[in-house]
Amino acid sequence: MILSNWINGEACNTSESMENINPRNGKEINRVPITPASDVDRAVEAAEKAWVKWAKQTPQIRAAVLNKIADGIQDRFEEFVAAESIDTGKPEALARSVDIPRSISNFRFFAGEIQHQTSSFHPMEGAINYTLRRPVGVAALITPWNLPLYLLTWKVAPALGMGNAVVVKPSEITPTTATLLGEVCKTAGLPDGLFNLVHGPGNPTGSALVSHPKVNAVSFTGGTETGRLVAAAAAPQFKKLSLELGGKNPTIVFADSNLEKAAIGAARAAFLNQGQICLCGSRILVEDSVSERFTNLLVKEAIRLKDTLGSLISTSHRAKVHSYVEAAIVDGGEVLCGGKNFGPQDGAYYEPTVITGLKHSCRTVQEEIFGPVVTINSFQNEAEATELANDVQFGLAASIWTKDLEKAHRVAANVESGMVWVNTWLKRDLRVPFGGLKQSGVGREGGAWSLSFFSEPRNICIAISDSVDGD
Repeated sequence: MILSNWINGEACNTSESMENINPRNGKEINRVPITPASDVDRAVEAAEKAWVKWAKQTPQIRAAVLNKIADGIQDRFEEFVAAESIDTGKPEALARSVDIPRSISNFRFFAGEIQHQTSSFHPMEGAINYTLRRPVGVAALITPWNLPLYLLTWKVAPALGMGNAVVVKPSEITPTTATLLGEVCKTAGLPDGLFNLVHGPGNPTGSALVSHPKVNAVSFTGGTETGRLVAAAAAPQFKKLSLELGGKNPTIVFADSNLEKAAIGAARAAFLNQGQICLCGSRILVEDSVSERFTNLLVKEAIRLKDTLGSLISTSHRAKVHSYVEAAIVDGGEVLCGGKNFGPQDGAYYEPTVITGLKHSCRTVQEEIFGPVVTINSFQNEAEATELANDVQFGLAASIWTKDLEKAHRVAANVESGMVWVNTWLKRDLRVPFGGLKQSGVGREGGAWSLSFFSEPRNICIAISDSVDGD
C-alpha cells in the first residue's frame, strides 16, 4: 500500500516511494511517496489560491471547521491509535491516552482561542490606534517522528484558525496519521487547498518546501542540526520562522524533596515514550547528601518501567543510543541498569538505562541522546545545581524537586530554559508559551504565541481632530 499526498483537496501519489518500517519487527507497514519539487510547487500554489477566501471567513466559521476536524479524529479514534502506535513503536496505551487525545484537544483549544482574541487599542492626542491581524498566507509545517499527530495538529490548528493555508511535511518514517488527517480534513468540510500534505525526506521534499518563494512562514520541530539547515534556507527570504529544537534537560532533585515522588517523576521524565521527547529529563542532578538513596529508588523504578516501554523508532536509532552508553563506559561511567537490547530480535527495543560516575563534560552528559538513557551527577548546594543545569548548549526545559518553594522560585528564575516544572513534569496548559533558549530553538508556540506567529499585526491610526502634522 502506498500512502497518499493531499494537494488541493485530492489524494495523489508520486512515481517514487520508500519503505515505512515497523520498528517493533522490522517489517514494512506501507510505502511513502517521495514528493519531488514539482509537486511541492503544486501544493504551494493550491495553498496560495485558497487562503485569501478562507481569511475572509469569520473566526466563528473557521472555528466550526476546526471542531469538525476534531470530531473526525474522534470518530476514527482507534484507527488513529493503531496507526500512530505501529509507525512509532510506542505502546497503543500511550497513543490512546496521550497522542490522539491531545491531537483532538489541539483543534478544540484553538477553535476556542481564535474566537476570544483581543486587539490592542492605543489612544493618543488627536488620534486613536488599533491593531488588526492578517494571516501570513502560506505556512510550511515540518514535524518530527516522535509525536507525529500530536505535534502536527499543534501547528495545523492555529495556522488554519488564523486564516492561513498550510503545506505540511511529516517525518517520512512516521507518515500514516498525517495521511489520515488529510482524509478527516476533507470529510470535515475544510475547503480544498487549505490543507496540503507532501510526504518525503528532507531532500528533495523538505528543502523544496522550506526554500519555496511563496511560502511565507516555516514552523519546524526537530533536531538542532536540521534546524540550522531550515534556518539557512528560510532566512535569506525573510520568512517568519519558528524552530523548536533539541534539549538536554536537567531534573534537579534537592535533599528536602519527597524522594519517592521525585524518583517516580524523574523516571517518567526520563523514559516516557522511550525517552524520545525533546522535553525528557535526561540529566539528573541530585543533592549529594541524598544521592545514593535517590539513585537506588530511580534504578528500582527504571527496572519496573522496562515492560511498559515500546520500541525505539528504528534499529539504527537504537544503535546511536547504545553508542552513547558505550562512550559512557569508556569515560568511566557505571551502568547501574539497562544498557542492552531486549524484546523481539528484529525490534528496536532498548532497556531503561541509568549511568553514574561521569564527569559533567562527557559527551553522554552533554549531547542529546533521544532515548531511554539518563545520567546522574551530584551537587553540593543550590549554586552548583544551577551551574550544572546551565552547563549545556541547550535550554528547553527543566524540572525541580523541592519542598522549599522560595528555593524553587530562585532556581527556576536562574535556570536557562524556556520551561520549568516544579515537583512535576510535562504538565501542560495549552495557553502558555512553548519553546527554548540557546540551541533549543527560536520563537514560541502555544496559545496567543501560536496565533501571533501565524499572523501579521498591522497598526491602524485614525485622526480624531483637525491635526494632520503627524505630531
